[in-house]
Order: sequence, then C-alpha cells, then structure tokens
Amino acid sequence: MKIALLSPIAWRTPPRHYGPWERVVSLLCEGLVQRGVDVTLFATGDSQTSGKLVFVCKTPYEEDKTINPKVWECLHIANLFEHAQEFDLIHNHYDFLPLTYSRLVDTPLVTTIHGFSSPTILPVYREYADRSYYVSISNADRDPGLSYIATVYHGIDLESFTFEPKTGDYLLYFGRIHHDKGTVEAIEIARKFGMRLIIAGIIQDQSYFEKWVAPQLDNHMIRYIGPVGPERRNELLGGAYALLHPINFEEPFGLSVVEAMACGTPVVAFAKGSMPEIVKHGKTGYLVGSVDEAVEMLGSIPLIDRKDCRQWVEERFSSERMVEDYMAVYKEVLKREAPRAHRSTTPWGRWEVLLDEPNTKVKKITVEPGRRLSYQKHLRRREHWFVVAGEALVTLNGETVPVRAGQSIDIPQEAAHRVANPGNAPLVFIETQTGDYLGEDDIIRLEDDYGRAHG
Repeated sequence: MKIALLSPIAWRTPPRHYGPWERVVSLLCEGLVQRGVDVTLFATGDSQTSGKLVFVCKTPYEEDKTINPKVWECLHIANLFEHAQEFDLIHNHYDFLPLTYSRLVDTPLVTTIHGFSSPTILPVYREYADRSYYVSISNADRDPGLSYIATVYHGIDLESFTFEPKTGDYLLYFGRIHHDKGTVEAIEIARKFGMRLIIAGIIQDQSYFEKWVAPQLDNHMIRYIGPVGPERRNELLGGAYALLHPINFEEPFGLSVVEAMACGTPVVAFAKGSMPEIVKHGKTGYLVGSVDEAVEMLGSIPLIDRKDCRQWVEERFSSERMVEDYMAVYKEVLKREAPRAHRSTTPWGRWEVLLDEPNTKVKKITVEPGRRLSYQKHLRRREHWFVVAGEALVTLNGETVPVRAGQSIDIPQEAAHRVANPGNAPLVFIETQTGDYLGEDDIIRLEDDYGRAHG
C-alpha cells in the first residue's frame, strides 16, 4: 500500500511546540511506517519523518513571515496532486482546498476534517463529497449534510507523557490564547477558586490578549509562560491540580485534554462539542456549564483517581489505536474503490474496463459531444467497436465512415484510426481488444487535439 499524507505547512511536522494537525499527521505517519506501509509525507522541508519526505515549502509560514501562506499552500497541494498517480490513496489533512483538485485525479482521497473553521466552507465539502471519503475526529463534529466513512479520535504518543500520581498545586490553561478557548474564563475560575493559574500557549488573537488577558497577569496568581515544547509540556501537564478547558465554541476534539489525562491530571471542561466524548464525567474530570459550576467541581478533584485518567487515555486515545483505525479506513476505501480502478476520465470523455483477460479486453467508452480521440494506431492488437448510443464518425486509414447505434466496425492491427462524436448527445460504444499485448502504452498517436501526439 502506497499512501500520500498531506500535512499542513503552518508548522513543522511534527511541530516544535504548537501545531495539533501536524502532530497528528506525524504520529500517523510514523505508525504507518512501523506497520510496513509505504508512506510519502508532503510537509515542510524541515519536517522529520521515517517515511519519504517531499516538499516545496522549506519552512513553516507561521515561523517565517516572508512566506505568503496562500501562494505556498497552493504550490504544496498542487505538488502532491501532480504525483497522485504514484499512490494507492491520498490522505488529506489540509482542510477543504485539496478537495478542489480531487476530480482531476483518479487516486482515492480520504479527508480528515479537523473541524469547521466557519459554516462558509461547507459548500466545498458538499460539492466534492462524491470524490472524497470524510473522517470526523469526533461524533460531535459531524455536519448532518455530509456522509462519513468513520470517526477516528486523535491519538497521542503515550511514551511522551509521564504519569504523575501526585496531585499538583496549580491550575493549568494549555492552548491558544483566544476567546474560543476561554482564556479569560480560566482566569476567572482560578481567581474564584483561589489557586494560581499557569497559562501556556500561542497568542492567536493579539487584541484579545492585550485587552483581556495581559492586564490580569501578575506573574504569581496568574502567569503566562508562552508556548512550550514537548519536555516542558509533559512537566506542566503532570504537575497540575487540574486542567481548565472552559471553551466558548463547539470543540472538534481537544488534544491538550487528552494529554493532561495521560499524565494523570483531571480536566474541568465546559460541556461543549467533543468534550462529553473525551472526558468521562466523574471519572477523569468534570463536565460543567458555567464558571461557577467549574469552581464548585474543582473542590471535588481529589475524588478523581489519577490512575483512571491515564487508563482512560490508554484505552481510547493512543496513537496505536488511531493508526489501526486509519488502516481500517484505508482498507475499506480501497475495497470500495476497486471497481473505479478500471475506470478513467479523459479530455474527450471516459472509459471503463468491463473485462480484462490476458488476450482479451472489453471497454465501455463514452465520447462527449463535439470531442474526438487521437488519430492513432496499435502495433500489437486489433479492435472491434459496437456503437450502443449516438453516432460515431470513424476515420480508418484516412477514410471517414459513419457508424450508428446498433452498427459495428473492425479496426485492424496497425491501422490508423480515430473516432469522433459529431452529435449533441454522448457517444457510447463497446470496444473489444484482442492480441498478445493489450497495455495502454501500445498507442502511437499521429494527431491529437490535446497535445499528446508522438513527435
């Protein structure tokens, strides 16, 4: 199985600190390689992988502000799709834009939807639903207008998170600084509960930070330490009394929540989006509906057995489980796509293989109105065409012959020939090939409307 993984280029894969989508892609890539899958990772040039790395953008655009994100994401995505025929399957982790390339290739496409940034992007997902298999990252994040092949929860590398059996003495907010994530609400909860709060994460909304967060920082009760890397992350998560996750939006997943529980740290989260699927209320933390309810439930944190938090993650959110789930998705997609492997779209129409044996091949060929095939010949096969619908205008060794529905014509070996559709409706005919070699490369194009003639 040859898989192409399309990762975002906002951050390195895996990320140095922030970059949840890139982190998931990296874990998936490494897990697939360990299982013997031939994986090519399309990511930034500084990415690290055990698979094959292909890139056009050398560094992440969030780390190099001289990079125009739109320009380089177009080059990045196009680079993969120009090599689509080299893979059995493409797995897209780059949101909706790659879907617009999907009808230009025959390679099956799986798209993991890492959340909907806005309802305005839904038309793209709906338009290309016939060309991609959608995977949701939680049941809560499914759009009722789309069909999904599976829900696959994100997994984490459990070895990177150390279980800490002791309850810490500070609250932790771990995530991007933005209203959606509830940074201000976390500060309010901490002040009302009377426990110091450490805030870690990138500032995604600078004005929000400056107006609502910065004035409350005192480097003691409320402290902001910026984004942190893997080692510091592990220490912070494990040493906390609880992780605060007072979100103001429908969270698609929530990696920091899973990471905290992996370290044994309970979570107090607003019960929005995926949180009821991620946090087991009363067992790994508490699901609440308000700041005051969060303050109240923080008093019950000592009732949570931190070992249960770790076990919950081991059972449901390991990277191994995630990789196995995606392997099952790939196998199901390739099973469903097996008939499509014998089909192809072309500039003039499409064809489908009905029978493929050593010395005989039968195709159903459809030529769109006003289109025609190459003027060509075959060195090792002969053909018989039977017109099913429409009218064919056949050129055979320089002579033009009309062939109507219910009629047929023989194409001798090495005869120069072409078929055109002069009508207003699709031309459909059955082509039977016989000979000692029936490969698609046994074509010598003498003339071609699409620039494919041999020199």
